Amino acid sequence: MAPRRQADIVVVGGISTDFRVQGPRLPKPGERVEGYSFQEQLGGKGAHGAVAVARLGARATLVGRVGMDVRGMSLLEQLEEEGVETRAVARDPGVSTGVAMEMVDESGRAQCLGVTGANRRLSVQDVSSAEERITRADVLLAQLGVPLEAVVAAVHIARAAGAHIVLAPTSVTSLPEELLEAVHVVCLGGAEAAVLTGLDVGDLDSARQAAENMVRRGAGAVVVAAPQGHLLLGNEGELWLPNLPVDWVDTAGAREAFSAAVAVALGEKRSLVDAVRFAHATSALTTMRLGAMSGLPDRDEVESFIARLESQALFAPHASW
Repeated sequence: MAPRRQADIVVVGGISTDFRVQGPRLPKPGERVEGYSFQEQLGGKGAHGAVAVARLGARATLVGRVGMDVRGMSLLEQLEEEGVETRAVARDPGVSTGVAMEMVDESGRAQCLGVTGANRRLSVQDVSSAEERITRADVLLAQLGVPLEAVVAAVHIARAAGAHIVLAPTSVTSLPEELLEAVHVVCLGGAEAAVLTGLDVGDLDSARQAAENMVRRGAGAVVVAAPQGHLLLGNEGELWLPNLPVDWVDTAGAREAFSAAVAVALGEKRSLVDAVRFAHATSALTTMRLGAMSGLPDRDEVESFIARLESQALFAPHASW
């Protein structure tokens, strides 16, 4: 077997500290619920995406911004320990590093309250400073959590250099058509699909309607996460991948794992169908562990997981449009 091509991925997105508590259920307003597990770890959609990329065997560079505080410097050290290149992460002395407070119940449902901090000051100039690195990438993965104008600037640089663009939008109420038209693949969770399309994604049909909405607005292809699985829709048709038979422990990090896996597979010159199939398995494996960061699997774990599912006829060896 020929050696696997190592993909080169640049990730643009937020970086923060995650404080996570797990308990039997999520509290109602004004209620205190006794939890039983606490974690403090590297957080932010961009940071999680970059770590996921690195663990899946690709070269990972993160473009983002942290404060010049103890937490910010600690997060950079953690990223570097994971093999993520951080030279394109700006250090901001005027604001604190972002932070997120997350609560998770026994079924994996999560709630989050966060402060954007330095992430909100990622600028077009920061992106321009990383232009040389972006132009060498196979894929640009935009995880957001940072100003949209910085993301648009990065996408234009990468697209002009011939890179694939994977967009995983979060915490946005709209996306400009100029951005969608430059994107090869948009990866949407149900909540993001509802905000961006006005459609409540509850099944395959509503996921299809949401994906068609995004394609009409310019996206090359769209993946929508529905409660029952993932739908890929593009000019060549559609592919439905039902949920894999796993016990969900924590869904935090699953979306970042999914979009990172799509980016890595595309960077390895695999087809979009293969990339989404690989991402579907990676995301499922992530949900079996507690913690967005600690739940991100490495490449060997994903490949072993896929092989085991295939041997049990739980995952088709090949998928097509």
